[in-house]
Amino acid sequence: MLDFSKNHFDLFGLPVSYVVDGSALAERYRDLQRVVHPDRYASASEQEKRYSLQQATRVNEAYAILKDPLRRAVYLLSLHGVETGAQPATVTDAAFLMEQMELREQLEGLRAAEEPAAALEAFLQRVGRMISSLVARLAVHFEDGTPDALESARGTVGKLQFLNKLYAEAEALEAQLEDEL
Repeated sequence: MLDFSKNHFDLFGLPVSYVVDGSALAERYRDLQRVVHPDRYASASEQEKRYSLQQATRVNEAYAILKDPLRRAVYLLSLHGVETGAQPATVTDAAFLMEQMELREQLEGLRAAEEPAAALEAFLQRVGRMISSLVARLAVHFEDGTPDALESARGTVGKLQFLNKLYAEAEALEAQLEDEL
């Protein structure tokens, strides 16, 4: 059925690129799921059921990676032989690190703000814009494709990891504040 030796882009019939057509990705995902979904193999042999489950798992994993800008960047770097490691990358940009410290302090102080919900919304918007900016920067790095650009992409991935974690923490705070209402 599926060729497990293909990379995720080939599996979905997409060009190997950081910029992905989201609607084409979603359409191809639905097409692949129709073919490999385990429900289609309910009356098949145990071996065919197991193989179907493996294929469905592979399709789901590939889709999740290609859909997420950070995971897609890490995957593309690995295709280019640039390892980012399992741990979040170490960021050496001093200005970015200072900004992260300030953002963390702001996040910690949001609960005590005069209007916590409004302050949190503004904070989420600010961090969201920062994330969008880094995603755009990644697109440029990958389009360039030179070793220096790929190394820059690795640094940008580290920054994006920091910001995604911060954004998730802010969303968790938002959920806590909503629960307290």
